Amino acid sequence: MANNLTIDIGVCTFRRPELADTLRSLDAMQMPAGFDISIIVADNDDTPTARELVTALSRELAVPVRYQHCPARNISIARNACLDASTADFVAFIDDDETATPRWLAELVATAQASGAAAVLGPVRARYRPDAPDWMRRGDFHSTLPVWVRGEIQTGYTCNVLLRTGADSLRGRRFSLARGQTGGEDTEFFDQMHKAGGRIAFSPDAWVDEVVPRSRAAFDWLGRRRFRVGQTHGHLLGRNARGIGLVKQVGLASAKAIYCFASALPVVISPVRRNRSVLRGIMHVGVVSGLVGIREIRLYGQPSPQEGGKRAA
Repeated sequence: MANNLTIDIGVCTFRRPELADTLRSLDAMQMPAGFDISIIVADNDDTPTARELVTALSRELAVPVRYQHCPARNISIARNACLDASTADFVAFIDDDETATPRWLAELVATAQASGAAAVLGPVRARYRPDAPDWMRRGDFHSTLPVWVRGEIQTGYTCNVLLRTGADSLRGRRFSLARGQTGGEDTEFFDQMHKAGGRIAFSPDAWVDEVVPRSRAAFDWLGRRRFRVGQTHGHLLGRNARGIGLVKQVGLASAKAIYCFASALPVVISPVRRNRSVLRGIMHVGVVSGLVGIREIRLYGQPSPQEGGKRAA
């Protein structure tokens, strides 16, 4: 109907065959009443490798699908391509290795309507393969939930989110190209949105599922990820810190890192508690790194194995 509100679902992709499962899960959802839904697939590969898959799937799916080729192996380019291509009232993002649960979008919409928030986050539930380490499965180190600070959510992520595109805090806002290969572009995006007055809400029943690949089911991957998260946080903190204020921030983050590493010693025989403490310590070391201006490590856009390298994404 002409008076329906509209939602575009952005799916950024890079050489992932799991994209087919993502798109089929979106097509199988319970669609929120009063909304027209469409999907935008932004292919971030150098050549349009996902075009054939998307074209074939678009013939079987009921939800309209648009394909955008936006090369450069920079995730921010792909995210911005979704925003630029959309004229909808809302834009949702889901990753190309995730599947939506039946009421995913309906739950996000319900929370957006009830809260009036500029952005609504949902939880990401990690699904581990049988060969994942037992401590990792028991500790659930890969699921994603928002972080509350003094009773509010101050930043967010793009693996499960709904954006109200007409909100003042979002109008014209785009993802940083400089962070498109390091990661943290979503943290910075939502941090700036929040500082511009945009509220972030949480929809606890808007689940998406993500299978953890073998390449990420390892302590070293978790360590690199936590360190980079800390670096991003440190860089954001450092923007407003100078002189003695910066010294205090570095001292505080260093003390937190030491405390976390020390806390791992009494629980060394408990892999879940020990690794959780160590990973948190690594994150705070990353904060120190970011505060003193060390360049962020590059997690995304690396050469593929076929090109003589390993893509860490």
